[in-house]
Amino acid sequence: MSSYAQKKGFGATVWDYLTTVDHKKIAILYLMAGGFFFLVGGLEALIIRIQLAVPNNDFVSAGLYNEVLTMHGTTMIFLAAMPLIFAFMNAVVPLQIGARDVAFPFLNSLGFWLFFAGGVFLNLSWFLGGAPDAGWTSYASLAMASKGHGIDFYVLGLQISGAGTLIGGINFLVTIINMRAPGMTYMRMPLFTWTVFVTSALILFAFPALTVGLFLMLFDRMFGSNFFDVANGGNTIIWEHFFWIFGHPEVYILVLPAFGIFSEIIPHFSRKRLFGYSSMVFATVLIGFLGFMVWAHHMFTVGLGPIANAIFAVATMAIAVPTGIKIFNWLLTMWGGSISFTTPMLYAVAFIPTFVAGGVTGIMNAAATADYQFHDTYFVVAHFHYVIVGGVVFALLAGTHYYWPKMFGTMLSDFLGKITFWLFFIGFHLTFFIQHFLGLMGMPRRIWKFLPGQGLETGNLISSIGAGFMGVAVIVLLVNVIMTQVKGVKVSNDPWGDGRTIEWAIPSPPPFYNFKQTPLIRGLDAYWLEKMEGKKDLTPAEPIGDIHMPNNSILPVIISLGLFIASFGAMYQSDGDKAWAIPVLVIGMLITLGAMFFRSVIDDHGYHVHKEDLMDDDKGGKA
Repeated sequence: MSSYAQKKGFGATVWDYLTTVDHKKIAILYLMAGGFFFLVGGLEALIIRIQLAVPNNDFVSAGLYNEVLTMHGTTMIFLAAMPLIFAFMNAVVPLQIGARDVAFPFLNSLGFWLFFAGGVFLNLSWFLGGAPDAGWTSYASLAMASKGHGIDFYVLGLQISGAGTLIGGINFLVTIINMRAPGMTYMRMPLFTWTVFVTSALILFAFPALTVGLFLMLFDRMFGSNFFDVANGGNTIIWEHFFWIFGHPEVYILVLPAFGIFSEIIPHFSRKRLFGYSSMVFATVLIGFLGFMVWAHHMFTVGLGPIANAIFAVATMAIAVPTGIKIFNWLLTMWGGSISFTTPMLYAVAFIPTFVAGGVTGIMNAAATADYQFHDTYFVVAHFHYVIVGGVVFALLAGTHYYWPKMFGTMLSDFLGKITFWLFFIGFHLTFFIQHFLGLMGMPRRIWKFLPGQGLETGNLISSIGAGFMGVAVIVLLVNVIMTQVKGVKVSNDPWGDGRTIEWAIPSPPPFYNFKQTPLIRGLDAYWLEKMEGKKDLTPAEPIGDIHMPNNSILPVIISLGLFIASFGAMYQSDGDKAWAIPVLVIGMLITLGAMFFRSVIDDHGYHVHKEDLMDDDKGGKA
């Protein structure tokens, strides 16, 4: 929220956010939308755990359970974790590299609204005949047999949302390559920026595989093709390859920025430089590279053969090496440091043993012969959540507390933050640690209910109680956010103290142009270097002058709305009895194409902020 936006009325502010192309406001939009879907996915998780709290439970029916299970996984991965990662990418990366915005501000806005349109479309399935029910991976053998339009909502919703993610990844690649401040070489970039750089490359190469798979399923479901219909020469295993060629790099698309967040937090609150910066960069790149070589470890039991299984087993074990490098570097950063156990640092410290546990069980799953025992049991559920929740969600909660003052200019309560941490930490381990043993005892994944007398009662009850703890933790976090914003106590540019990277050198929240003068980067941890030399501000790389800024635009909302409308027409045209479907499809596409054409012909050169206004900003002026 820039300083000038805070002075507007509610209606003007809403319009401002609908039309904004400012990366900082788009970060807030991602944070709000991702946070909402996180709550939705959390409620779905609680329904799952209530159903499995006791044997022979009938809290929900078998069909509804399949829908809730599918939507929980789909929502948490695609509509919560991904946008929350993009929230921090938008909020932090341009500031860390000394840029005034991303390379393509209009596309940045379009990426958000496409994600949001796809997410809303997918969740409308609850009210329009039933949600998808084939699992979050939507394996073709199940998806093609699913009745109703639930899977169609899945295919079209993820297609729209995925297009937004792909746009965002390309945007950040170009931004980091082209818009770094003078002196910021690649080996002077903060670790969070490095992880976003590699993540954006993963998005560029991974998401097209999902796009192709979704298109094939769309044609099968809506237009009668036979890509996955075995009876007509199709192959359902091809879907698994497409999905996991996307799906395993997706794990690192989520985890690498999480690593980046912790790589900022741990040095900050250890009051030390990050140990082994070069090896951390190397490990990040290597994880990105190896991430594309392990997808078939999800398919050890489909019959690829011993040679393929052996190759993917070795690759999966190899990817543990660069991850191990990072673990030791974080530990050695803390070693001998003057550690301050703030809320973000508590998450960082808790993350290390938690993620190691997830990594160790990953190596266990990587042994193909052992995986025949673990596969499709709750052991895999436990492993997956130790990686995604213990890695990604811990990082998102840590990043929320750490970067909140930079994004909003206020500081979340550290006391309430620590209550949230302990409730979530204890609840997480109660929920998922016991699931390793439930899996080894033979409890299958995706099971709707279990019978008494199988030895599974105690473990499932403990797991469900833990989920309740996590639910309470999220409520405390919401209370913290509301109280903080109501109080509205403003903070300085470096509210945590000892900030090392240049985003902590500018006001909180930053002005809409970020930097009055583009900074000159003179080394790693550039702001820390300036402070060590007794300077209060960054060394400028240019004199104060006019700044060119992009215009706001409503067109991203219109383009996304057109695709949203067209999706209903595309989905219902296959019913045959809905004459309105084709006109709706045509109208939606005309809206989208018309907005894209209008964008291509308008003369939009942005506007200039005069240097006098920049100087006024320091004195509380109109800029």
